[in-house]
Amino acid sequence: MIETKDIDFICVEDEFENSIIKAKKIYLEGGVFVYPTDTIYGLGANPFNEEALEKVNSIKGRQEGKNYILLIDSIDTLSKYVELNSEKHLDFLQSIWPNPVSVVLNLNKRTSSVLQIDTAAFRIPNHRFCQKLAAELHMPIISTSVNKTGLPPVNHPEIIKQEFSSEVSGIFYSNKRYFDKVSTLIDLTGNDLVLLREGKVKFDELTEKYK
Repeated sequence: MIETKDIDFICVEDEFENSIIKAKKIYLEGGVFVYPTDTIYGLGANPFNEEALEKVNSIKGRQEGKNYILLIDSIDTLSKYVELNSEKHLDFLQSIWPNPVSVVLNLNKRTSSVLQIDTAAFRIPNHRFCQKLAAELHMPIISTSVNKTGLPPVNHPEIIKQEFSSEVSGIFYSNKRYFDKVSTLIDLTGNDLVLLREGKVKFDELTEKYK
C-alpha cells in the first residue's frame, strides 16, 4: 500500500478563501499542488521556478523540455508574456475566454529567454478557483493532468490523494462532477488557426469566431 503524508486536502467550495491562501503559499514556495480546473484536475506550480518544474516532471515521469499549459487570469496578464501577431488575434482571444480553450502563442523575448522556449499554451479558465488564484498571483500557473506519463488522468479526489499525496504539497478538490474532458488546444503562432487537439469546445465554433 502506498504511504500518504499529511497534507492539505481541502474542498474548494467549502473553504474557498483558505484554499486560495494555501495554494498561493505552495506556489510561491516552489511546491506542487493538485487543483480543479474547467476541464480535468491539474498539477499546479510556478513555471518560472526551476525546482517546481523539476518536481512536476518527476511526478509525471516526464522528460524535460515538454511544455505545459499555463493558466492566467486576464488578457492584461497574458500581455506581459506573449507577442500577439495582430489586433485580430487579440479580439479572438477576448471572444473565446474564459473557456476550456488553450492557445499556443509566441512568447516575448524576455519570457522566451527565461523559460528557454519560444511558444507556450495559455488559457483563461472558466473556473472560479483558478481565476481567483491566478488573479492573486498575477502570474501563470502550470496546468497539466494528474497522471504518470502514458497513463490516463486521475480525476477522483480520493484516488488522487492515495496515489499522489506523497509527491505534492496540497490537494484542492471540488465536490462537482464534471472533470471528464481536456481543453481544446489550438495554435495561434501564425496567421491561421490550427487545431492541435479537440476537447470540450468544438473547433468549428472557434473558426466561426476567428473569421
